[in-house]
Amino acid sequence: MRVIWDYRGHPSTEAAFKLSALLFVRPGELRKAEWHEFDLERAEWRIPAHRMKMREQHVVPLASQAVDILRTLQPVTNRGRYVFACLRGGDRPMSEAAITAALRRMGYTGDQMSWHGFRTIASTCLNEQGFDPDLIELQLAHAERNRVRAAYNKAQRIADRRKMMQAWADYLDQLRSSGMKPPENPGDADAIEMMYFERERPATSPSGWARMSLRRAAADRGAASTIRPK
Repeated sequence: MRVIWDYRGHPSTEAAFKLSALLFVRPGELRKAEWHEFDLERAEWRIPAHRMKMREQHVVPLASQAVDILRTLQPVTNRGRYVFACLRGGDRPMSEAAITAALRRMGYTGDQMSWHGFRTIASTCLNEQGFDPDLIELQLAHAERNRVRAAYNKAQRIADRRKMMQAWADYLDQLRSSGMKPPENPGDADAIEMMYFERERPATSPSGWARMSLRRAAADRGAASTIRPK
């Protein structure tokens, strides 16, 4: 998180980086965001159905940190249509290549991190922290096959999602201020899990990598016992 917050570039690119981590929406949903979709007083972003993969409106509760970032960006881009306007000007949104290029300048290869990787990181960490998986899936805007249940969930769980999004933003702040180094491969599940273990473990407990090694050794022994000749 510290690497992202320390990045210096165009204000639109800086804001897009931070909001990608805070909101974990799909890259196209973020870079094509329009100012009229946001209600900063209510701390909500309503993405219209035609821009969503599932063709249904998606509500993104905004943590206070996200609102602050958007308010800072407003004087820079709110004269136009797009929140993240094309850096070359014109009435166009930022290109996906802008974030990819910034990641490369930060030293991440395509195998290590992509714009979409923020969704994977958020999903993994929120599940590890014990949030309701259905709540996480709702916020990721994954499909709900039962339309009646989907409508009920979206209507009834906005308050829960708002709490989760604020907790997630606060957690990222803690990571940023704790002095923890980001994993070398941020999109790698092992690195994410290690980061979480190191954040939460008591000082007397084994390190994250040690815990995973012990767990995998046990799993390997279990797998071996199932195929051992009788």
